[in-house]
This record gives sequence, structure tokens and C-alpha cells, in this order.
Amino acid sequence: MYRMTDEEFESAIAEALDAMPEQFMEALQNVAVVWEEEPSAYHLGYDEEWGAEMRDAEGEDEFDDLLGLFDGLSIVERANGYDDDIPDVITVFKGPHERCFDSREEIVEEVGKTIIHELGHYFGLNEDQLAAMGYE
Repeated sequence: MYRMTDEEFESAIAEALDAMPEQFMEALQNVAVVWEEEPSAYHLGYDEEWGAEMRDAEGEDEFDDLLGLFDGLSIVERANGYDDDIPDVITVFKGPHERCFDSREEIVEEVGKTIIHELGHYFGLNEDQLAAMGYE
């Protein structure tokens, strides 16, 4: 496990975004990339009450390896009309990255993969398609 300060993690996200091909970044419309320390019950798809029950004996989330999440409509879903008042959001989770990887270099690399994976959902790719491309 490698711990990062919040500033270091923000820098890792900035590095990953800077490394994205320009055509991908230009194609994004009304998408925010943010980070949070840990996934919430909302991110994991259950209500707060059930979420409290999903902790192990040490109080850790049983689903604590969620690295990122795209919350919004893919560009395929937007084809029938889209009200872009509220941005779609890609959230990158700091705690799971720290627990899953052992160095700053690994975390930066995996943050990049996480963002690419979530951008894949924005562009309409499903989990199987992303896995076939090497972005599980």
C-alpha cells in the first residue's frame, strides 16, 4: 500500500488527463472529472442503510476496490436529446488506488487506466468491450 497526500493524488489525476489523446478530450461535453477518498453507498449502488451492513469486522467496506465510476449518460444515450445543465461525472477513488497499488508510479498508471475505463463508458462501451481492450 502506498499513501499519497490529496495534492499528490490530484496531481496523478492531472497527469493522467494531460496524457489523454487530444481528440478524446475535445470530444468530452459537459463531463467533470473529480476524486473522492472512498466510494459511498450511492457509488456502490445501495442505500445508506444497506451500506452500513456491508462492512467487515474491521469496519472496512467489503466493496473497497472500486477505482472509478462514470455517472451520467453516454454519448450514445445522448443521441435522443440531452439537457446538459448538470455535468456527467467521472469519479476516481483515492483509497482503493492506495490499497491496491504499491508505488506512486503504479497509482499514476492505474489512475490513467481508470480514467480511460470510465471515458469508455462515456463513449458507450460496456464492461465486456472495455475488458477486451485491456481496461478491466
